[in-house]
Amino acid sequence: MAWLYVILAIIVIALVIVIANLKIVPQSKAYVIERLGAYLTTWQTGFHVKIPFFERIAKVVSLKEQVVDFAPQPVITKDNVTMQIDTVVFFQITDPKLYTYGVEHPISAIENLSATTLRNIIGEMELDATLTSRDTINAKIRVILDEATDPWGIKVNRVELKNIIPPREIQDAMEKQMKAERHRREAILTAEGEKASKILVAEGHKESQILNAEAEKQAAILHAEAVKEAIIREAEGEAEAILAVQKANAKAIELINEAAPSDAVIAIKSLEAFAKVADGKATKIIIPSEIQSLAGLAASLKELVTDPVAEEKNDSSVDKTE
Repeated sequence: MAWLYVILAIIVIALVIVIANLKIVPQSKAYVIERLGAYLTTWQTGFHVKIPFFERIAKVVSLKEQVVDFAPQPVITKDNVTMQIDTVVFFQITDPKLYTYGVEHPISAIENLSATTLRNIIGEMELDATLTSRDTINAKIRVILDEATDPWGIKVNRVELKNIIPPREIQDAMEKQMKAERHRREAILTAEGEKASKILVAEGHKESQILNAEAEKQAAILHAEAVKEAIIREAEGEAEAILAVQKANAKAIELINEAAPSDAVIAIKSLEAFAKVADGKATKIIIPSEIQSLAGLAASLKELVTDPVAEEKNDSSVDKTE
């Protein structure tokens, strides 16, 4: 019966040992395995079996990107200004074996390396350049740290300067300079605003004058066109009246021609027209030869008419005396 308990105990211990040496490596992890104190292999994600008593897990390494925030470090610029600068380093383990056996306390090594690199870079720059060249400083530190940590199985992805803290007197001087710069910009903006306002007022006045001149010009053009139109209408009316008179005269001449008047009628009409002319205020009258002959003819006709009448009167007077 005692042997049974011993066998059961051995079986339980063996199961415990076997279960304890069955390992499942999760994602983003790596196990560094040693056998009899020497590096054997690196387990990646999956199921693995470890030989008890001969093999051991030397280190569990995280393959995720890690962030380390280092304390502020005193640095001196080229113009002898002491500042406090703290850095943030983003790194990732790419080789678990080198990370395990490459350097003791790798995080502390990275911190010291970043501090010395930062002092070297800032020591070559002046205060103003340091405050305005964060990207340049970050890039330089990253390149130097990445090269230095490569034998440790570490890749430095980014380095950021978190805070740059100059001395208090420098901060006060910077604040005064910033206030003066703000006042200067305010004065410039005010002057530019007043200038723009005056320009807009002048342009508005100019546009108003232009519009007034255009309106006067348009009114003058319309007035001239109206006068022109009135003159044209008046001339057209006179032309129509003259045309109507000419048409009436032509019609009268046409009617006269159709009536075929004799020379005697024409002569009489000529004398009537001459008589109307003679009734005027003219001091000199030029009588055409045709009218003179007509006048002689008229006188002859008058004598022919008046002679018989005179003879009749004489005969009657003789008869009365007898």
